[in-house]
Amino acid sequence: MKSIKQFFVALLLLCAVPAFAATSLAPGKDYTVLSSPQPVQSGNKIEVLEFFFYGCIHCYHLEPYISTWKKKMPGDVTFTYVPATFNPVWEVSARTFYALETMKMREQLHDPLFTAWNSGIELMDQTSTARFLARNGVDSAKFNSAYNSFSVQSSVMRAKQLGQAYGLRGTPTLIVDGKYLITGLQPGDTVRVLEALIEKARSERPKK
Repeated sequence: MKSIKQFFVALLLLCAVPAFAATSLAPGKDYTVLSSPQPVQSGNKIEVLEFFFYGCIHCYHLEPYISTWKKKMPGDVTFTYVPATFNPVWEVSARTFYALETMKMREQLHDPLFTAWNSGIELMDQTSTARFLARNGVDSAKFNSAYNSFSVQSSVMRAKQLGQAYGLRGTPTLIVDGKYLITGLQPGDTVRVLEALIEKARSERPKK
């Protein structure tokens, strides 16, 4: 009887380990505390940024998880995509993102662009991108005008400066409230750590 009881106690302990691991955070492993926190643009709300690239397979795999999480995102949190701009090809992705935002068509084309970039469709320049978008209901003339506009150029520059300020090295990278960085995790773990860091950031903010 004693041995049976010990067996079940051991079994319970084994089951408890993953549960504890899923709710705990390890600085330096699950996330990084930024040595130079940046001011947020969200006022009283907790700011979450995701640096991404449409051609990044890891961003592509993370996107369904982020999309699901956003549907239940707490009311005191804001979420913003920030396209990374490490080289000219990535800048095509960034300009496309901001051009479609200007046209109020970004949300409906976000997933198709991810799928296109990660299924072998080459969207390496403005011409090929405009051609692809035209097949998806976008007016090419309006897209080209927005793509080359000063406002889109300014947005891309701000995104580049933001990436430099956060020491961005790859994608996807999430920033929580200007001071916590998440990267290199599996999609499910990314969301788990994101939710935990939001709670942490909330507890660190001044009480109203």
